[in-house]
Amino acid sequence: MANSHRHHDGHSHDSGAPHHHGGFDHAAMDSHSRAFMLAIALNVGFVAIEFTYGVIAESTALMADAGHNLSDVLGLLLAWGAAVLGKKQPSDRYTYGLRNTSILAALANGMLLLVVCGGIGWEAMRRFAEPSEVAGFTVAVVAAIGIAVNGFSAWLFMAGRKKDLNIRGAFLHMVADALVSLGVVVGGVTIIYTGWYWVDPVLSLVIVVVILIGTWGLLRDAIRLSLSAVPAHIDLQEVQRFLSELPGVAEVQDLHIWGMSTTETALTVHLVMPDGCPGDSFLEFAAGELRGRFGIQHSTLQIRQNNGQGSCTLA
Repeated sequence: MANSHRHHDGHSHDSGAPHHHGGFDHAAMDSHSRAFMLAIALNVGFVAIEFTYGVIAESTALMADAGHNLSDVLGLLLAWGAAVLGKKQPSDRYTYGLRNTSILAALANGMLLLVVCGGIGWEAMRRFAEPSEVAGFTVAVVAAIGIAVNGFSAWLFMAGRKKDLNIRGAFLHMVADALVSLGVVVGGVTIIYTGWYWVDPVLSLVIVVVILIGTWGLLRDAIRLSLSAVPAHIDLQEVQRFLSELPGVAEVQDLHIWGMSTTETALTVHLVMPDGCPGDSFLEFAAGELRGRFGIQHSTLQIRQNNGQGSCTLA
């Protein structure tokens, strides 16, 4: 290899500690798996109860909400499956492992929420035209149980919602369910005392708006990650400034930053260093700083001694 063009892979690791490629937090993953299992079990049980009492009370509201909850159970299964697949080790075919499945799951979850909103909105509009009688007391009691179940499920995912787009999606699903159940409770109580059956579809439309506001951010971030955009928590200019200020660096070329998953970030860059690379300690320091300052777990630094055009076709 020519002296003017040397490649160095700057993966970060802690001195004296085993290097976990990609920076997986296994304790956090186990905690998330338990949260998924518990939330899925609770919601499957509640869906069965809600649908059964919906039939008994002849309440389309409860049956529709049961269908909504069932879609969220499918969303949880999707997110959990992606979290499990994301732990699989890299192979000859999938050199990053299956980390990217978490991005696909987040995207699918966002789209599923939009479909659910469409279904609720359609049902609400239908009820404006054909108001249906509802056994208000039964509806209110069963929906109140739904608030407890979904509120507890949302709490299970609260801690990890800011660090993982998939956990955030699960959290939003559960919060949306709790809001829908709250709307059904309010509607049931109102109907008991007033007989105003139009209250139910009005509340449904309000809830749809609330869900859409939360879903938009999730869907936007998932689409950006699927297109290899720079993750929202990373400032590209700050990273470029840090790299350009490293000792011996004359120029930064072909800087690329993208999400390998909903929690992990990768970086590749060409650093022009006329005097050559000082050694492995320089690479380890740079990779460690990229991980510590910016949350970039997987960095590859290529050192060039001249400032000619890089080999990247995107430059």
